[in-house]
Amino acid sequence: MKTLKALMLPVMLSIFFIVGSAFTDGSKENERVHSASNVLRDFGKMKESIPHDLISEYQGIVIIPKLINAGFVVGGKRGRGVAMVKLGDGKWSDPVFVTLTGGSIGAQIGVQSVDLVLVFRHKGVLTKVKNGDFTIGGDISAAAGPVGRSSSANTDYKLEAEVYSYSRSRGLFAGISINGSNLAIDKTANANFYGNDLSSKEIFDIGSSNKESVKVLKASLAAL
Repeated sequence: MKTLKALMLPVMLSIFFIVGSAFTDGSKENERVHSASNVLRDFGKMKESIPHDLISEYQGIVIIPKLINAGFVVGGKRGRGVAMVKLGDGKWSDPVFVTLTGGSIGAQIGVQSVDLVLVFRHKGVLTKVKNGDFTIGGDISAAAGPVGRSSSANTDYKLEAEVYSYSRSRGLFAGISINGSNLAIDKTANANFYGNDLSSKEIFDIGSSNKESVKVLKASLAAL
């Protein structure tokens, strides 16, 4: 007659594999891609949004849904999102998962959830990151992005900054500064979503995912 321990072993193993698969099946990453699509659609509904000409001319984009910006004199930021670059044919690549972290010092009190979009002039800034990271404001600076449905809507700017930032905020802060923040490749999320150890550059270069969430994200970006 089997002991209780022997009878429980198959059950425990089954629970182990079920729980383990829940963390590696890419479901969290899939939800992150959907959230990025929602951010782009929400931006597209705004009266003043990212100019069409900016999206047309610039070659990279980072979307961070629900970036948490919190502080009491000394502040901190933490968010997870995706990065995409334009391919040779003008279409957008598959998303590479990224994290944004940083801190700031100043007269700020409160907690704010921000939908953040960064638009990059040159895609090499993102593709050269590979499996490393870089600091916004150190390695590269970001400027507040111009608004308008087209560049002709505002004649006071030229599309010359390396990175333009846009945020849709709800909370106690009036705005957000991202200079000093660190943008890093989320290798674990990439492996969970794509099922292998592709580097970020390989994901950018291939751009051939058939996942429905990726198709929706690309369509949302094209519509912006």
